[in-house]
Amino acid sequence: MKSIIYAAIAATVLACPSVSFSQQTSGTVTRAQVRAELADLVRAGYRPTDWIDYPENIQAAERKVQMERAARNGQAQ
Repeated sequence: MKSIIYAAIAATVLACPSVSFSQQTSGTVTRAQVRAELADLVRAGYRPTDWIDYPENIQAAERKVQMERAARNGQAQ
């Protein structure tokens, strides 16, 4: 009886990561899209070689790119 309980616990433990880490993707990203996004980030002030201020500088550039895209979408509508 104990072996059945242990087997059920082991199956549950092994199944949890596959459920918790599954992600829905909206599609594949092409190399051209990645390069265009990196170019947008560089124009917004991101420096890929600056590892000292890494999280802050890419986050600031992402915010700036998002604001620019929102402004363009607002003007287009």
